Amino acid sequence: MVDDKSNRGPQDRSRISLSEDYEVRYWTEKFGVSKAELEAAVKKAGPSADAVEKELKKR
Repeated sequence: MVDDKSNRGPQDRSRISLSEDYEVRYWTEKFGVSKAELEAAVKKAGPSADAVEKELKKR
């Protein structure tokens, strides 16, 4: 049986990976931001989900 990647969250929810569309979709929905906003926050704060969340709350 084939996995449905569209229904998956990230493998490691403590880190944000921008390389998989389903992970980007998960994190943008979780934080309520655009892909560009998520990318900018990850670039500034690093891949830690906690650090990115703090960065996004500053805005």
